[in-house]
Amino acid sequence: LSFGPLQSNGQIIVQGSFPAFQVLTDFLLQKAESLSEKDNTEESKSHQRLRRRRLQDHRSTTETRNPVCDAHGGEKQVVVLDTDVYHYMKHFLPHLFQGKDGVVISDVTDGDITTVSVGNVAGARAGLVSSVRKELEDWSLKLHSSLRKERMSFKEHSGDEKHRYQQACESLKAQYPQVLVIPYDTHIEVIGPSSDIFKLSKEVSR
Repeated sequence: LSFGPLQSNGQIIVQGSFPAFQVLTDFLLQKAESLSEKDNTEESKSHQRLRRRRLQDHRSTTETRNPVCDAHGGEKQVVVLDTDVYHYMKHFLPHLFQGKDGVVISDVTDGDITTVSVGNVAGARAGLVSSVRKELEDWSLKLHSSLRKERMSFKEHSGDEKHRYQQACESLKAQYPQVLVIPYDTHIEVIGPSSDIFKLSKEVSR
C-alpha cells in the first residue's frame, strides 16, 4: 500500500491492491472499535456515532489501480468507493456514471465496497479515462467529509410499519432535497448532510 501525506482536511489517500486495502480497512475498524470502548466519557454519544461509522471510517476508501489494457487494447482504470457514497453519487450525480466520448463505466457492489471500472473504446481521446476517474475520486473524497448515514429500524417488522416510515420519508423529501432515502425490508437508510439527517430522522420518529 502507498500512503499519501496527511491533508489539511484530515484525510489520507491510500493506493494499492484491493485485498491489501480490505485488510487495512478491517484493521482500522477494529482499532476504532477498541478505542471507542475505552472512551467512557463519550458513551452517551456512541449510539449515533456507530450508526454512521461506515461513512466516517471509510473516508479513504478510494483506491486507484494502475492503468491496464483490456482484451481490445483499450485503457481501463478502477476506482473503489464506499457503497453509501456510491449510492449517493449515483442518485444525485448520475452524469458521472453515464460515460461520454467513448468512455464506458461499469460497477460491481460487494457489501461496503463498490468497484467502478472506467474504460474506453478504440479511438477515444487519450487521457479521457484518467480524467473521468479523477472526477469520481474528487467527488468521493468531497462527499466523505460531509455525508452521514442514519438507519431507522422497523421495530414491529410489519408491512404497515414499513409503509408508515416510507410515507413519512416521502412527505419530508421536498424539505430535504439533499438527503437520499433507501428502503430495505427491515429498515430505512438515509444518507446526506449531517444537519439534514438529524432533522429528518427526528421528524420521522415523531
